[in-house]
Amino acid sequence: MSLENLAQRPLLRAVAVVGALLLMPLVSAAGGPTIVPGSSNPFLAGMPNGTTCCSGDSAPAQSPVLAAVVATPGISFTFAVTGSVDHTGATPTLSPDGSGLFSTSSSNGIAGATWPIDALVGVFLDNSQPDSSAAPSPLDFTNTSFTTVSPQLKQAFFIGDGLTGTGSGTPQTFVVPAGATRLFLGTSDGVGWFNNVGTFSVLIGVQGAPPTPTPTIPIAPSSPVPTLSFPMIALLGIALAGASLLLIRRM
Repeated sequence: MSLENLAQRPLLRAVAVVGALLLMPLVSAAGGPTIVPGSSNPFLAGMPNGTTCCSGDSAPAQSPVLAAVVATPGISFTFAVTGSVDHTGATPTLSPDGSGLFSTSSSNGIAGATWPIDALVGVFLDNSQPDSSAAPSPLDFTNTSFTTVSPQLKQAFFIGDGLTGTGSGTPQTFVVPAGATRLFLGTSDGVGWFNNVGTFSVLIGVQGAPPTPTPTIPIAPSSPVPTLSFPMIALLGIALAGASLLLIRRM
């Protein structure tokens, strides 16, 4: 039987397709929420180990969480957030929206903000170290009921629970600025994040889609990407070859 005739056999074509798929590297499907400790200082985002900040904090102990690697420009994020943190070390009781306005100073090239304390916050960076240029203007989140916010690179911004109200309302949209490659998540405080307690659990959605436990953005570089071992590839190849010969004999 010629190769041309084999190619015309639907069952053999299916075997070939299955074989090709089995031999491709597998991409990790591990997902789930991003956990943000209360001690995550957004002003240490993108800074090397040993960097200090804000009366007692240092990287990496108080570094914020790298929550997203931005691969597509012009997208927006939504957030679904649960949990609570406390900046005094007491038992956390507040919602992710925090409570009481507080103004945090700019540090390490990242702009401060006026926002509720003990809230979930974020900052977008490009690939450069943030202190290589001056901090932009700080943002004012006296009103946290906005529907859309468009922070600049290195402008720390309020996220809270990701809804226009506290525990209710519609999802808020956070526009990714041009040039952003990384999103870091932390908490709002004034000084000394090192003694903060509690955690936030964060799900991220893309382009206004509802947040989902399955990552809709590239997973962090530290996540393993499993592949098939050589013995497994060899066994699959033998099995496929045997199946092909059996099918040919029956034609």
